[in-house]
Amino acid sequence: MRGGGRGPRGRGPRGRVPGGRGPRSGPGGMKGGNKVIVTPHRHEGVFIGKGKDEVILTKNLVPGESVYNEKRISVQNEDGTKVEYRVWNPFRSKLAAAIFGGLDDIWIKPGAKVLYLGAASGTSVSHVSDIVGPEGCVYAVEFSPRSGRDLVNMAKKRRNVVPIIEDARHPAKYRMLVSMVDVIFADVAQPDQARIVGLNASFFLKAGGHYMISIKAKCIDATMPAETVFSNEVKKLQADELKPAEQITLEPYERDHACVVGGYRMPKKQKTATAS
Repeated sequence: MRGGGRGPRGRGPRGRVPGGRGPRSGPGGMKGGNKVIVTPHRHEGVFIGKGKDEVILTKNLVPGESVYNEKRISVQNEDGTKVEYRVWNPFRSKLAAAIFGGLDDIWIKPGAKVLYLGAASGTSVSHVSDIVGPEGCVYAVEFSPRSGRDLVNMAKKRRNVVPIIEDARHPAKYRMLVSMVDVIFADVAQPDQARIVGLNASFFLKAGGHYMISIKAKCIDATMPAETVFSNEVKKLQADELKPAEQITLEPYERDHACVVGGYRMPKKQKTATAS
């Protein structure tokens, strides 16, 4: 395990946006009217906006449309065409918080198929939709009918999002809607969330695929230290052939949360034959 739950890593330019302090403008993101330079983040499909403030961005799949009143930035190319980006707020997205925390790899990239468990109203899902692009697909599972309505409305304008209003604890109910996926991202906030991820992986995650799980310690056991809860959840993941590779906390954006990333049914490393 890398990180070991000791707090956010990657405080240098690799992990956080330059400066390592996160979005200096606070929850609202980048202020309008500033000249902004957009450069690729090391995670493919994610970008860094450098201006008076420094934020992370995704290229808007539906230019001209906001999903949750997030700020949009339009950048003109040398040929005169414009590209629109959306500011990704880490205070409203566990995945964005994990990126700011310095994850080595989120495994979500253009063309990927992603199963998103705990999609809520689609705030983070919309940014994942931006990243995977028209060649990718996001299967977004949400149990709450109220949040599900917002999710469905968002998906009407994003053809690569498949909204599924179902209980993630019962993947058999939506197995006819979901193909095999490259990545599972889970933010289900249930006491048995590790089991939920393992169960969905057994249905939908490709061998050699990857998963990311946002663990909320107080949702599992409020009487135990967060680090102990995280350690216990990692052991449960390992029992379901979900091999953890990296762990970071989501401070300061989420309290007592950790993100664990790993692989599923990873192929065994081939031993190199040595010449006798």
